[in-house]
Amino acid sequence: MENLIIYLISYLLGSIPFGFVLAKLFANVNIKEQGSKSIGATNVLRVVKKNNPKLAKKLAIITIILDFSKSALLLLALKALNYDIGLLWSVAVLTVFGHCFSIYLFFEGGKGVATGAGAMMVLLPLETLTALAVWLIIGKIFKISSLASLLALLSFIGSSFIYHYNMPEIQTHAPVFIITFIIFYKHLPNIKRLFLKEECKII
Repeated sequence: MENLIIYLISYLLGSIPFGFVLAKLFANVNIKEQGSKSIGATNVLRVVKKNNPKLAKKLAIITIILDFSKSALLLLALKALNYDIGLLWSVAVLTVFGHCFSIYLFFEGGKGVATGAGAMMVLLPLETLTALAVWLIIGKIFKISSLASLLALLSFIGSSFIYHYNMPEIQTHAPVFIITFIIFYKHLPNIKRLFLKEECKII
């Protein structure tokens, strides 16, 4: 029963749509109806920037921090309380799933990148830092958020087999593949636009 409560909290916490709330409160815009209709930092920046560029950058940064923290802080707390690593991986999956399929938004949501990064920074920090480096480089060169995120995700998977070929304690990469699948699935529209060369740049 205790584990089930933790799983429920993980999903509900992951489901909090910080980008949606911030844009609505401080810019009075519904990002679910504009831009890519995602609740993540990229769409916050894209939509709010139309009327207030300075505010857009601030809200986007805050959105990233909050989306990152809602998984990272929960996992750090559970880790400090010496919960089993298997439970921690389940919590990581559920927070990402919650962000991507939020109960507060009728099971719609964001792409899961920042929330996934927060979870993985706690569980697989070396892989996450590798992916972050790729994300920064690709983002700087091409200025396409989705491309940077997808390539960073691929580098994360690859580096996980380099740094932790035999995943510590759980002995499986299954949770990594589940999180990866969720994020890739949420990026399918972006992947289509990338192939058609119609994906928007973030300047």
